[in-house]
Amino acid sequence: MKVKMLLASDDARYTMKFSEQISKNHSDMLEVTICSNPDMLEKTISRSKVEIALIDQPFVNYFEEIEVKLPLILHSDAQTDDAPQELARIGKYRRISTIVADILAIYSKVSKSLVVGVGKKTSITAVWAPAGGVGKTTVALATATALAKSGKSVFYLNLESFTSLPLYFGEGRKSISAVFEMLESNEGDVKMLISGISTEENGITYLSRPNNYDDINILSEENIEELVHCCAALADELIVDISLPCDFRTKKVFEMAKKVLLVTDKSETAKTKLSQFINQNNVFENMREKVNLIANKGAAADELQIDSVNSLPQIFAISEAQIYKELANHIKPAD
Repeated sequence: MKVKMLLASDDARYTMKFSEQISKNHSDMLEVTICSNPDMLEKTISRSKVEIALIDQPFVNYFEEIEVKLPLILHSDAQTDDAPQELARIGKYRRISTIVADILAIYSKVSKSLVVGVGKKTSITAVWAPAGGVGKTTVALATATALAKSGKSVFYLNLESFTSLPLYFGEGRKSISAVFEMLESNEGDVKMLISGISTEENGITYLSRPNNYDDINILSEENIEELVHCCAALADELIVDISLPCDFRTKKVFEMAKKVLLVTDKSETAKTKLSQFINQNNVFENMREKVNLIANKGAAADELQIDSVNSLPQIFAISEAQIYKELANHIKPAD
């Protein structure tokens, strides 16, 4: 459902640029009405039934008697700021995408959270490994890239405590920790917040790394379920990169996934831990039907002595980002 927003400003050049960017990049979330006449402000808000009002500073005095769910001040150092201090400020002369992210992040805290289900078109793929160092995240991002190249919208959700995300992407916007906090508090619109603070790069949408490695520990099984549902609702394909411990959070993602990519390589350590997981853990038996074993770094099926293994080559490159992009060329989206 779109959120109705009013932009009240007599800066015609700014409002034109703002509305064009919203229409081009954010029309799935926001529906913007422009008011350039202060005398028409109250009537426009009433008629359009807006929930968010972004008010340029020259309009502030006309806004005092008007009620709206989320009033925000479009702030510029070049203009006098007479607005009440309790109202949030949004910096005017920044990237429109950054402004939208800030608006949605604030609105998500005052908006009622809705139960979000996963549509039939959404496919959830969990990526996990019983041993570290096998290239799990590289495989997850290569899979996401291959899906993006096939024309799918892809959301990559990294749930690792110690994440290598900065090696693959930029810092993005606000940390995923903000989402964890909202989930734990059970207040606000989680999907709205995720949509507002996520970043798109190379055809993949993602959330930036947590502020602290143990932030994820505040999440319950129900929180994990809501987080996965909300991310899945924003894309055709959701890739969930899971942390190494096979705890209740990992098991919940396994349960929700349509497919589980179990990643290993040809090292003795990886093979030993994989064998232990398969033979000693009933979790594997419960999800055997949807497991796809990925033999990474040039490992072969006969080396692993396991059926149904897809082998991926050893890729040598100067950066981790180059490795996953090259590896994507060896992955078929149907794999």
